Amino acid sequence: MATIHKIASVGHPVLRQVARRITAEKLKSPSMQVFIDDLIATMRDANGAGLAANQIYKPIAICAIEVHDNPRYPYKPNIPLTVLVNPVLSPIGDATFDNYEGCLSVPNLRGVVPRFAEIQVSAMDRHGNSIEEIVRGVKAGTYQHEVDHLNGTLFLDRVTNSHTLTTWTEFERHHKEGFVKQITATVNQYGE
Repeated sequence: MATIHKIASVGHPVLRQVARRITAEKLKSPSMQVFIDDLIATMRDANGAGLAANQIYKPIAICAIEVHDNPRYPYKPNIPLTVLVNPVLSPIGDATFDNYEGCLSVPNLRGVVPRFAEIQVSAMDRHGNSIEEIVRGVKAGTYQHEVDHLNGTLFLDRVTNSHTLTTWTEFERHHKEGFVKQITATVNQYGE
């Protein structure tokens, strides 16, 4: 049975570490597979759209992403469970969109972050198989957020206008309606 881990909060040094890459051999070890199960279980327990290993105090290059009718992000399209190991993201073109982001490691705070609208993803899955895919729109934003964690970067570092910072309550009260309209247009444009 998977273990639910404590999630590191902003200010803890582990969130600023660059994650270590993992060999395919190490990835296949029973202990690493248990860790990945724990990462997924912790993400789901916290209703996260994703979770990086750094966030549960292990700076290794693994993150999990999943959106399934997420109550924290009801406007996000569903993303099947995806585990990225040693991910490398490359933007395709210069198109960006503004994404109101929050983070399990930055409790009760949101802010607008520009994200590339299309990215090339190169990684391994949890079994060492190669992942080569293009992701777009809000899904691409989610991938960028999680891979940022593996590089020691928080969404706060990417907020270009500090006036967009808001608590969740004030987001719901003053910003959600406009953001949902804008992000729905992004989803419609990119199909994800």
